[in-house]
Amino acid sequence: MVSGKNLDPASSPSAFYGAKVRRLREEKGLSQSGLGELVFCSGAYLGQIEVAVRKPQADLSGRLDAALGTGGHFTRLYPMVARTRHAAHFARAAELEAQAETISQYAPTLVPGLLQTADYARAVIRTGQPFSSAAEVDDKVAARLGRVRDLNNPTTPQLWMILHEAVLRTPVGGGLVMANQLRHLTALAGTGKLLLQVMPFSAGAHAMAEGSVILMTFAEDPPVAYVESLHSGQLLDDPAIVARCQRSYNVARAVALSRTASLGLIESAAEEYAHE
Repeated sequence: MVSGKNLDPASSPSAFYGAKVRRLREEKGLSQSGLGELVFCSGAYLGQIEVAVRKPQADLSGRLDAALGTGGHFTRLYPMVARTRHAAHFARAAELEAQAETISQYAPTLVPGLLQTADYARAVIRTGQPFSSAAEVDDKVAARLGRVRDLNNPTTPQLWMILHEAVLRTPVGGGLVMANQLRHLTALAGTGKLLLQVMPFSAGAHAMAEGSVILMTFAEDPPVAYVESLHSGQLLDDPAIVARCQRSYNVARAVALSRTASLGLIESAAEEYAHE
């Protein structure tokens, strides 16, 4: 983690916000835990805000203003900090995704954003948002690719992805784009940080058939689940609901194809697209 003392406040609105929290907290002689008690959050969360690893939640700024006597300063800063290139309903999940130790996802129709190539992402975005300008599409593609993690980096989370066979059989962007995307998946699987399984059509109804989910675990914080539908999504942190999502995911991966069989099917589909 970046030290608050080494963070450049001018590097981003989040860095400026975090540096300001740290300076005022220290001026009042408060520890992160001490300030956390005043604003009803954990000291660890405040520490992550101070080094711009996490963004503050909307209502925290008002509580910081009250605790630190800043006259609405953090409330006024918050809109700049909250700006994101991601869809509003996904912004918080994208932030947590960058901090997760493990990410498990079930994808029913498309390759997950974390694993998409630039051409595949562009085809998905152009199809789903046909009235966007070329510049807007470029920005959205850049934002999506910005989520992609280097699987050779030891700090990158372990990924477990279950793709429904429909993901392989739904042509996106044409044969060459699909062939390259599927080959990209098999290459990523070879890094040792990604475990891929395919849910075959032959499995029929299964535990994840009614939706998609991203499950994230963290070193210190409790796990969360993110579920998404058209133009909307919800981050779930209730322990009982997250546990139910995890159980459904476990049941689904138990009936999906093995890693070896899954990679074989993906490679076969890539060859079919390459010869179209």
